Amino acid sequence: MRDWFGTDFPRFPLWRTSFDTHPIAIEVTNKDEQYTLRAELPGMDPDKDIQITVEGDALTVSAEHTESKEEKDHSEFRYGSFQRTVRLPGPIPSDGVEAAYVDGVLTVRVPMPAAPEESRRSIPVKRTTADGKGESS
Repeated sequence: MRDWFGTDFPRFPLWRTSFDTHPIAIEVTNKDEQYTLRAELPGMDPDKDIQITVEGDALTVSAEHTESKEEKDHSEFRYGSFQRTVRLPGPIPSDGVEAAYVDGVLTVRVPMPAAPEESRRSIPVKRTTADGKGESS
């Protein structure tokens, strides 16, 4: 599991936020070959405020919360852009990724194989003669 966090754990360099956006509070679990990301995004309209993109092994959640024009005496609500990128231990599949928004929490489920395909492998070398033909025994 430490490999998933990277060697800089506990600084979480793979869970990035942009400098011009607010961070999104998240939790990620890995159970039964499925990664589940839950993100706190209260007050959002999932149809127009939330966007989820994938590229390779990176899953990015972006959101925009706009402020109403009415005058307020006091507000502690957070407005603006929100973004979080999470890297998973392998390429995110094209099929089977699901997202749902309930009660201010976005849940994204990503099916992942138990063991990613090995990227390093051996290639056998065949002995040939100078003319490029296989050597006979």
